[in-house]
Amino acid sequence: MSTITFSSWTRYYNLTKPKVVFLIVFTAMVGMLLASEGAVSLDIFVFGLLGIGLSAASGAAINHVVDEHIDRIMERTSNRPLASGELDQKSALIFALAIGTLGIAMLVVFVNYLTALLTFFSLVGYALIYTMYLKRATPQNIVLGGAAGAAPPLLGWTAVTGTVDTEALLLFLIIFIWTPPHFWALAIRRREEYAKAKIPMLPVTHGVLFTKIQILLYTVLLFVVTMMPFIVHMSGLIYLSGAIALGIGFLYYAIKLYREEHPDVIAMKTFSYSIFYLGWLFAFLLADHYARVFIRGWFL
Repeated sequence: MSTITFSSWTRYYNLTKPKVVFLIVFTAMVGMLLASEGAVSLDIFVFGLLGIGLSAASGAAINHVVDEHIDRIMERTSNRPLASGELDQKSALIFALAIGTLGIAMLVVFVNYLTALLTFFSLVGYALIYTMYLKRATPQNIVLGGAAGAAPPLLGWTAVTGTVDTEALLLFLIIFIWTPPHFWALAIRRREEYAKAKIPMLPVTHGVLFTKIQILLYTVLLFVVTMMPFIVHMSGLIYLSGAIALGIGFLYYAIKLYREEHPDVIAMKTFSYSIFYLGWLFAFLLADHYARVFIRGWFL
């Protein structure tokens, strides 16, 4: 069995899909801050983000364990720690279970039971239901399994409030609708690899044209959904202007992808933009929130 040493820690770090986890933790942090008019309790903030982040990292590591044989087939994933032989399954699974248990324990002890329970469900939803079943069972895998990936801002919100509120569900909905066009753009570029691995991604089962139409439709729906925080007075003009500008950018890429006969290059640009889009959309939510808090404090 491999052990964590100074020379091998990066293998375990890469096992956690750190770029994905960073985005998860960021959206969870935004959920926390949006839920509070003032400062968030330091222990809730630190242990909440650590617990959510460790649980997400655990799910990512379990995904590597379950998908090792698939990762070996696909060029995009062939250099992952397990697929490349840098780590063995037993070591990776022990590591995944250890950090997952630690993350949930932090949430139970230092945050609240609701956040711990929802985080556990998200971990199970991604690592087991999506990875072990949905991914291999249906071309709608990323839609049905997107609930786990959409949970972080909701988890951040419940960490502060201890309740599931309408605003938190709206943050969940934004990421839930964002996930299909985000991932299907990548799936178009990697469709041959998914076909080789016998994974029924939408471009494999229904073709590229159908997938491009779905990306465009979901992007239009996403544009509408992202107007909701302004409509329900959750956010103001700062967020609205950012959401409109970012949404127009996403629509530009979705339309360009739909029109492109040879979509591989623009598909990856659409995928990259979708990550940029989500990060900045939540940044605008945060900026708008604190601008409104400052204004209310100034005039009261």
